[in-house]
Amino acid sequence: MNWGVFEGLLSGVNKYSTAFGRIWLSLVFIFRLLVYVVAAEKVWSDDHKDFDCNTRQPGCTNVCFDHFFPVSHIRLWALQLILVTCPSLLVIMHVAYREAKEQRLREAGGDNYRCIYPNPGKKRGGLWWTYLLSLIFKAGVDVVFLYIFYRFYRNYTLPRVVKCELPPCPNVVDCFISRPTEKNIFTLFMVVTACVCIVLSLVEATYLIGKR
Repeated sequence: MNWGVFEGLLSGVNKYSTAFGRIWLSLVFIFRLLVYVVAAEKVWSDDHKDFDCNTRQPGCTNVCFDHFFPVSHIRLWALQLILVTCPSLLVIMHVAYREAKEQRLREAGGDNYRCIYPNPGKKRGGLWWTYLLSLIFKAGVDVVFLYIFYRFYRNYTLPRVVKCELPPCPNVVDCFISRPTEKNIFTLFMVVTACVCIVLSLVEATYLIGKR
């Protein structure tokens, strides 16, 4: 990953965000993205390898693992982080579009040039709507993924032992999840930070509407 490019994007997002938006960005970057990259990926790296069932029936372990882990936490979090950060980049692109349009008009107008965007980053007109919709989209993405996690993993927790009786298992077999306590801690941490991000996005949207 090119951290220089990423740092530039973060600087651009910070530049055009409100105070609430800067807090949201710090929370996403420090408490979600870094935790995901540094720790969560390693915690879930052995989820399939160390998923043990007390049977030697071929295929039983794979079928039971697929039933209890339809989609990996890691892949869901990766998709969630991608979708939740994309709207901020749209705001930067909108500002860049304004700056490019201003430059074209300046070159074409010459002495008769009249500035239409004195401050391209000021949240007025179309940029105000882009910013507001980005906040609503970010909050919506987090809500949808919280619901998905709740549907797949009831109460956002993993049991130590699961009982599986799906074919080709010969009978009811016990399957043991690797490091369930550690995974539950990380899951609850990510859920709590997502809830805080939802609140921040809604507060920022309310602030933006009230300020207008």
